[in-house]
Amino acid sequence: MPALELDPTEARILGVLIEKELTTPDQYPLSLNALAAGCNQRSNRDPVLELSDSELSAGIERLRRKSLVGVTHSAGARIERYRHAAATVWELSQPELAVLAELMLRGAQMPGELRGRADRMSRIESLEALGSTLESLRVRGFVRRLEPLPGARAPSWEQILASASKGIAHRPVAPAPASAPAAQPVPARAASAVAANGIEERVAALEAEVARLSRLYDELKSARPG
Repeated sequence: MPALELDPTEARILGVLIEKELTTPDQYPLSLNALAAGCNQRSNRDPVLELSDSELSAGIERLRRKSLVGVTHSAGARIERYRHAAATVWELSQPELAVLAELMLRGAQMPGELRGRADRMSRIESLEALGSTLESLRVRGFVRRLEPLPGARAPSWEQILASASKGIAHRPVAPAPASAPAAQPVPARAASAVAANGIEERVAALEAEVARLSRLYDELKSARPG
């Protein structure tokens, strides 16, 4: 287990700083206003939060004391800007950072949707590559695998740094019993939710594949002689 734990506000701040560094590096480090916009945005966040400037400032100060956030000043500017130090403090690779940030920003996810979303921050070539990244994070105490919902094809994964995410909607995976009981019928509402989750996972996987092929096309096009 990492030596440090986070509260939900700290996890949101750290997740946003990692996300913005990897997706919009020209706008990073972030001002307090930009950080507030990223923390409180309505899309790609679960749960949606309404953090005040005072709550953000307090969260930043707690992260500074944990050596996870630093402050910088642009040349000739008075505005403080904030950057994370998670990669250094926790010795994380870029794919590990991307996966951890995605879990901090959107909660527990199945591998297909997690790969599609984290791939926008750092290229993740396949579900097998994602599995290796998740396993590396798991053995070091950053994430855990959750017991699948009834009828789900794959387990979900969640980060376990922030206490608010620990075991609320799912249980950790338990060892399989020697003889599993007969499968019970899935209620219609649960079956509908499972089907929706499966569709979302496949859509996310397809989006990731389209993004990968687009990048490959651009690389091949740029490599062609004049």
